[in-house]
Amino acid sequence: MILEAAMLTVHSGQERAFEAAMLQAAPVIAGSPGYLGHELRRCVGTPGRYLLLVRWETLEAHTVGFRQSPAFTKWREIIGGFFAGPPVVEHCESVLEWPGPAQAARRHAPTAPAPPPPATSVPRGELPQ
Repeated sequence: MILEAAMLTVHSGQERAFEAAMLQAAPVIAGSPGYLGHELRRCVGTPGRYLLLVRWETLEAHTVGFRQSPAFTKWREIIGGFFAGPPVVEHCESVLEWPGPAQAARRHAPTAPAPPPPATSVPRGELPQ
């Protein structure tokens, strides 16, 4: 799996419109072969800056399959006008993930309910005090 990390800067005052456009553009990229999912994160300390993370099966799924397709043209028609400068894009592969699947499973495993207290026997005809 390849993670595309794109730093995007949008024109001041256009942040909400950009976010709405990204929602509109989502099905365009989602239909691309090799696309696995994406998320958009707003940078807290820098107004107008976003981090777009797109998961692809392979590097070529992005650089050839998507970037050289009519879908990319459509994608850029929807969101390209918001950019204050060219996106800075890197492609990354995983070297370490923590917690790993085993640790995550333990962290999120439901805990077993406590066993019921042992039953107490009361001689017939007598009420507990």
